[in-house]
Amino acid sequence: MDLEQLRQLVAVDEAGTMSGAAQSAHITQPSLSRSMRRLEAELECELFDRTRNSAVLNEAGRVAVEHARDVLAAEQRMRDALDDLARKKRTLRIAAVAPAPVWNLTARTVERFPGTILAPEVLPDAEVERRLFDRTADLVITRRPMVLPNCECIPLMTESLFVSIPAAHALARRNYVSFDDLADETFLVLDGIGFWKDIYEQGIPDVHSIVQRDREVFTQLIESSDILCFTTDAPQNRNHAKGRVDVPISDASAHATFYLVALKEASMRVQELLQWVKESS
Repeated sequence: MDLEQLRQLVAVDEAGTMSGAAQSAHITQPSLSRSMRRLEAELECELFDRTRNSAVLNEAGRVAVEHARDVLAAEQRMRDALDDLARKKRTLRIAAVAPAPVWNLTARTVERFPGTILAPEVLPDAEVERRLFDRTADLVITRRPMVLPNCECIPLMTESLFVSIPAAHALARRNYVSFDDLADETFLVLDGIGFWKDIYEQGIPDVHSIVQRDREVFTQLIESSDILCFTTDAPQNRNHAKGRVDVPISDASAHATFYLVALKEASMRVQELLQWVKESS
């Protein structure tokens, strides 16, 4: 007895006839009939009441169909569980202080380790470090090097904060600006930018900001309004709206170096990824 025979048996029940079941199973009716005969022989029980022109499930056949459905459902649960396990083995949990280094890491991972899934969260600095040591993250991205005996820490990338200014604005002609220069401006801000929110709020204590949670709406507003916004030199962050200029912010706090950190006892997949990032930097 094999699973395909059980699927065929269920198909007979659902179609109501051998011919209908053969059609749905994409086999010939004689092949299906022979398969059902073999199943009956293996079970040592007739499952059909047969006449010259028809074969109808009998009482034993209906009992067999119920159990066949149970077996097939159990097989599907097993497949789902194994798929879930495989997906978990391919998934690396990432805790990061900002989105841009996650994009950077994702691009490198896709290039070298196709099939690996990154599951990132953008969190405050302290929470990111906690996730590493309580092992709820496989890798973390921090703003400070973690030079500890049980950690592997490598530089990942740098990122600098810019302000996107309409070309007609007086500040658009500057080579750079400071947070003090921006104190009286209003900013459109995309939610979920990680620690950069703290940086600009500390740099401009009374900042006037309009927070937008929808990236698509945020992009549309940038293109259609003259409100300033923050961006960075990360490729994914640079806006290409017409009539705007991206001016760097000169304050030291507007520049960040990110580090990729994992425990030295991390899985081989994590260690291979760390090595790849180190070699490709």
